[in-house]
Amino acid sequence: MFLGFAWYWWLMIAAVLILSIPFKIKFMKRWSKRRQEKNQHGKWGDDE
Repeated sequence: MFLGFAWYWWLMIAAVLILSIPFKIKFMKRWSKRRQEKNQHGKWGDDE
C-alpha cells in the first residue's frame, strides 16, 4: 500500500489520467480556436 491505496486503485487512477489526456487536448484546441475567432475583429470591435 502506498499512501493508503491498494495497487489496483493506483492502476485505476493512472488509467483515468491517461484516458483524459486526449479529451484535454481536444478541449484546448477548441478553446484556442474560439479565442482566435474572437480576436479577429478590428481594434474597436466589429468595425472593419
